[in-house]
Amino acid sequence: MKQAMKIKLLLIVCCFTCSACSIVPVKSWQKATLAGETMRFGGPNPMIKKFDEHIYTSKEGTKGGGGVSGGGCGCN
Repeated sequence: MKQAMKIKLLLIVCCFTCSACSIVPVKSWQKATLAGETMRFGGPNPMIKKFDEHIYTSKEGTKGGGGVSGGGCGCN
């Protein structure tokens, strides 16, 4: 009886795990929300941005050039 209960529990866990795995495509109107400042690492917090830049410059061995250039529609 315990063996059957273990098999049922394992089957339920496997079904739940497989049903929880899915990839939902992002719609075109949702991409602007995902690219927002609050969705980035640290969000609008300047201390986390500074820490992130420090790590980047430590890894790359360079400093500066973090700004975005260009203008217009932003298609780049």
